[in-house]
Amino acid sequence: MNPLNPKKLLLSKWTVVKPVAKQKHFLVSRVIQPDEPTHPIELVEIEALFSKDVQVIAWRELQDDSVWRQGWV
Repeated sequence: MNPLNPKKLLLSKWTVVKPVAKQKHFLVSRVIQPDEPTHPIELVEIEALFSKDVQVIAWRELQDDSVWRQGWV
């Protein structure tokens, strides 16, 4: 996978490899900025398209090819 830039993740599309409860496609709905502007971005908010459930995850988890695929597959 190409390296990810946390500042360019907003509104990116992701597919989970093993869907749970019909939740397969996700959209990065928000990049959570750290309290200190000098600290790096660590968290993103992803929204399931089917159920509109929102989860907060570390953006680096999206780099795990065994769990996530970039785009809607």
